[in-house]
Amino acid sequence: MARMITFILPGFSSSNKIWVDGVAKKLNIDGEIRPVYWDHWTNPDNSLKPKAKAQDIVDIAMKEKINIIAKSVGTLTAAYVAGLVPNQINKIILCGIPSVSGKRLSIYKETLGKIQPDKVAIFQNTADPFASFNEVKTFINKLNSKISVIEKPLRSHDYPYFEDFQKFLSN
Repeated sequence: MARMITFILPGFSSSNKIWVDGVAKKLNIDGEIRPVYWDHWTNPDNSLKPKAKAQDIVDIAMKEKINIIAKSVGTLTAAYVAGLVPNQINKIILCGIPSVSGKRLSIYKETLGKIQPDKVAIFQNTADPFASFNEVKTFINKLNSKISVIEKPLRSHDYPYFEDFQKFLSN
């Protein structure tokens, strides 16, 4: 039986290191937990490259089963990973999807569209300043209305829902 690797993909800002480390510390699941740190956090000359980081993740995972917990721009990288290795995906949690543009929808359709909807959970704060719950719910319904979009009450881009992540990954 293949082992499970859980990748945690943060938002753009280096302040998200606290979130990624917190998720990694609080998860209690079988397998390996791999927090991902963006290259530009340590070297500002590096730009964020979601597709390249997705390929790095696929290379690390090889043939293993994958869970992904992603926040903000990390959700785009998660979508790219899902598109590259849909059969290796166990579950994906997306938090704080930051953009609901037509271009982003086409990327998500092409990638997340390959994943069974019950393997995906989206947590979006009611008044996330980058995209509200209602905006994300409408956006995801265009992709697949069977994907669970869970409204959380915060008026920020913070996603401290470690127990909810744990429950979803454990079911």
